[in-house]
Amino acid sequence: MQSPTSPEMLALGKAHARRLRDVYRSAGWPSLDALEIDLLAAGLLHRVSAPGGQETLRVSDLGVQWLAQALARNRAALSAHEALVERVAQEMCRAGRLAWRGLSLRAQVPCNDAAKPLRWCLARPDVFSIRHTSVESYVEPIVHEIKVRRSDLLADLRQEAKRSAYLDLGECWYVLGRDARGRPIGEPEEAPPECGVLVVDGSRLAVARPARRRTRTGLPFGVWMALAKSTPLASLDDDAQGQLGEPC
Repeated sequence: MQSPTSPEMLALGKAHARRLRDVYRSAGWPSLDALEIDLLAAGLLHRVSAPGGQETLRVSDLGVQWLAQALARNRAALSAHEALVERVAQEMCRAGRLAWRGLSLRAQVPCNDAAKPLRWCLARPDVFSIRHTSVESYVEPIVHEIKVRRSDLLADLRQEAKRSAYLDLGECWYVLGRDARGRPIGEPEEAPPECGVLVVDGSRLAVARPARRRTRTGLPFGVWMALAKSTPLASLDDDAQGQLGEPC
């Protein structure tokens, strides 16, 4: 029996993991496609013949082990992603900005339709922040997109509409983390030239390339409504204000 860490197993990707999970929680009806062939050849699936002649699929013990390892890797990557999201958001707060995580904001992106050149879409930036100011034209909105895996970075760079939505909201910055071996997951030159790049450099976030400044008169009404219904991140320094009134 092969090991879940054998070269054959490591060659399997996310699509194989999704199919294996689908089979695990379903009746196991075969799809008869290339993904199924790969999983059968690797020993992660096996065929079960019923007395009536119909054939179904079942996840093998080896398949369960491989799924468990894939889930552990996903959880580790998610934890690293959330930690870097929190770090970037706190840096924005320390810079005197208001920061939000996990917002859903409406934005406009170009489309190939002369009658309707723009269309609305929903953008979900990892971190969205604005300046703490009462002057609408001074808010300087910034979107930070955090990446801790190279595969996610490459997939994101191919989504031009997603990036256009971020640029419609404000400046767009890519934050490039490091992999399990401490290596950068990407180079600043890989990010589009209109976007800024922050890289993790030990205990600090270093500016590898600034974003292009864009002139804005303010935020759309829909964005203001989304911000009004959400709570900005509390800065780690908020408790320091309470010490100002304490006696020496």
